[in-house]
Amino acid sequence: MHIMEGYLPVVDAMGWFAAAVPFVVAGAIRLKRIVSEQPQAKMMLAAAGGFTFVMSALKMPSVTGSCSHPTGTGLGAILFGPSVMAVLGTIVLLFQALLLAHGGLTTLGANVFSMAVVGPWVSWTVWRLGGKTGLSLAVTVFLAAALGDLTTYLVTSLQLAMAYPDPLTGIAGSFLKFGSIFAVTQIPLAVVEGLLTVVVMNALSVRTDLLDQLRQFSLESR
Repeated sequence: MHIMEGYLPVVDAMGWFAAAVPFVVAGAIRLKRIVSEQPQAKMMLAAAGGFTFVMSALKMPSVTGSCSHPTGTGLGAILFGPSVMAVLGTIVLLFQALLLAHGGLTTLGANVFSMAVVGPWVSWTVWRLGGKTGLSLAVTVFLAAALGDLTTYLVTSLQLAMAYPDPLTGIAGSFLKFGSIFAVTQIPLAVVEGLLTVVVMNALSVRTDLLDQLRQFSLESR
């Protein structure tokens, strides 16, 4: 998913930066509130960020200019809401670009928008809907993490298609090609991510008092 350094045209890169910035700013405000009201959540925030870093660093080659890997953002979206993940995801992507040459600085806005904005919002929405429809915790967590992962790659496919439309079929045809190639590796990776997120949530459930407080923040998220 990480679009590599210099792969996007300047106009596209700047546009995705502009689209991502408001979500990151809103997330910073949200994060400050959580830390202020629940100082004990700092360790859980670090764990959510670490989970995202490790999962999204497990890359394998995919389409030109990008790669395929889990995202790890569903866990944080469930615990803290999607706004906070815009900040944590940006930090993860920045460190990976600087330290691992995974992604890039010029493509940071596009990578943030797909992995740290859209993916978490989808995960959080599925989490909310699952709770309202009476699905079990395990099923809801699995769907939230897996669908957030897959949506991230749909957005990346769109970003690449907009930058490099097919000469004959345009953006739609290019989107279909990019998405089809991503699907080969990403569907199984999304299933694995969903299962791992369920395991981590079950492990965290021993701290039911803290989880209840964090879920309240998640339910209040915008």
